[in-house]
Amino acid sequence: MPRSTVVAPGTAIPTRRGSRRYWYDHRATAIWALILCVVLWRAYAATVHPAAAPEQLQEGIHDVARDVDGDTILLVSGARIRLQGINCPESVKPNWPVEPWGPEASQFTKDFLKGAHNRVRLTFSAERKDRYDRFLAFVWDGDVMLNEELVRAGLADARTDWNYSPVMKHRFLAAQDEARQAGRGIWSKAGSEHGMPP
Repeated sequence: MPRSTVVAPGTAIPTRRGSRRYWYDHRATAIWALILCVVLWRAYAATVHPAAAPEQLQEGIHDVARDVDGDTILLVSGARIRLQGINCPESVKPNWPVEPWGPEASQFTKDFLKGAHNRVRLTFSAERKDRYDRFLAFVWDGDVMLNEELVRAGLADARTDWNYSPVMKHRFLAAQDEARQAGRGIWSKAGSEHGMPP
């Protein structure tokens, strides 16, 4: 049987201080855990609510957040850029299979942006936006144009049916002829049946 303690009247009963001491001993850990939660929440909130895309975009130097696929990039400003005049095989299109040479086109764009330190120069032609509200641009690192290099590598089709500069159309067709004659990428034997959506 447990022993009962008799306390004389007027005697103070000692209180347990263990829970208070535990808090004082572990408050630094609790504060760091709270700080970590706040940092993680802010990082999550930043990914859930990306920067709103600007309505207008000027020609010039822009910082790139990442590539989306071979022919689409995302700027730090939130603007989505579709490379004008070319079409790469699909690699991330929802409800669409990954097409031959799509991952290679995406990697080519990623490597180009990395080589440019994620800072590119954008120029535009007659048509500024497509039906998906993406800006249509020529993407440059110095004098080298990503759009043209993708076509030359056999990782994109030249699209001359779109509304842009005849000079650029001529450049893309010349790059495409070079890729076709060399049998690169989509023009190789392995990629000869590359059906790509517009």
